Amino acid sequence: MLHLSRLTSLALTIALVIGAPLAFAAQPAPAVAPAGTAATSKAPLPLEELRTFAEVMDRIKAAYVEPVDDKTLLENAIKGMLSNLDPHSAYLGPEDFTELQESTSGEFGGLGIEVGAEDGFIKVVSPIDDTPASKAGIQAGDFIVKINGQPTRGQTMTEAVDKMRGKIGQKITLTLVRDGGTPFDVTLARAVIQVKSVKAQLLETGYAYIRITQFQVKTGEEVSKALAKLRKDNGKKLNGIILDLRNNPGGVLQAAVEVVDHFITKGLIVYTKGRIANSELRFSATGKDESEAVPMVVLINGGSASASEIVAGALQDQKRAVVMGTTSFGKGSVQTVLPLNNDRALKITTALYFTPNGRSIQAQGIVPDIEVRKAKITNEADGDYFKEADLQGHLGNGNGGADKPTGSGGKAKAMPQDDDYQLAQALSLLKGLSITSGR
Repeated sequence: MLHLSRLTSLALTIALVIGAPLAFAAQPAPAVAPAGTAATSKAPLPLEELRTFAEVMDRIKAAYVEPVDDKTLLENAIKGMLSNLDPHSAYLGPEDFTELQESTSGEFGGLGIEVGAEDGFIKVVSPIDDTPASKAGIQAGDFIVKINGQPTRGQTMTEAVDKMRGKIGQKITLTLVRDGGTPFDVTLARAVIQVKSVKAQLLETGYAYIRITQFQVKTGEEVSKALAKLRKDNGKKLNGIILDLRNNPGGVLQAAVEVVDHFITKGLIVYTKGRIANSELRFSATGKDESEAVPMVVLINGGSASASEIVAGALQDQKRAVVMGTTSFGKGSVQTVLPLNNDRALKITTALYFTPNGRSIQAQGIVPDIEVRKAKITNEADGDYFKEADLQGHLGNGNGGADKPTGSGGKAKAMPQDDDYQLAQALSLLKGLSITSGR
């Protein structure tokens, strides 16, 4: 991801280490794994393989075209060891470790793009709202084939992300391919990314819209405040809520749990399973439902990943919400950050997470209850229909209501659902549920 330099995309991170400066530990003291703690009993050292490793180092130092010091060789060996485990495990140098912590607090430098690797190319998982990337029109699924004219094919994630980072305000040109079409260039300036994780408004009287762009430490608290403000602005109990998780790449696990807790009164939210005791976690509702159990729709798409999938999966399994949109990304693994010496750390996959019904989302994703693909909305004028109220000498309304001739409706204020087909469909469904439930 561009705001997590040289990290693989979609960090759903749990800090389970004493002294870790990350403020989002999934469990209190019992779940702590101090640096250096062995996951299992120590196995005998593979002496033959270690001899081979030492021999390779000696051969490189003696024969490589340029001198290479031991520190560089050993750090590269560690990086290779982690990168070949899975796409989300990584060795974090001092800068990477600092940036990981900054990202969960909601402020960092970059372009505002979540990226991953696919078939040797760098692929956009999702642009973050209100960042240079989203403002430039970059979309989830775009392939970045060149960076400042240099091909990305064959580059590692680390190399590509390093090239996309730079001085704030400095411009960079990305060459993109969308849906297999002709490559095109997008030029944008690097900026300090300040992500506001929660946005909320009333779409119409009684119908609330809450969008979460990514899960940060304070996202649960922000959703609670948003619900309270929406109820106040509406003046009475809401008729329905739309929770928009589209293009939300994930983030902090605890925040996802807190968000679900705001919408259900009881039951399991998510659990994790791994090889070590610290990875066996269960999270359940605390009974503080702040949504007043009104009808709810959750919007997801292929850019919804990790913590987003936890939320959608929990609300779907608990029959609390209708999930609408397209199948999500499918990242169902948990990463633990293990600090090392010299301000370095390991980010290593330690568990898989499961929805309340025991579904693993890994490499499959959340399948929506109602599939609604992205589409363009074309508004057509009603035309100059002649109405009864336009006729000269027409009878008045027997109940005393005002006449409504042609054009009396006035021009409506532009709203998000006007040009967002999936959101418009979600709102229509909520209205139907409200009517049939008698709200």
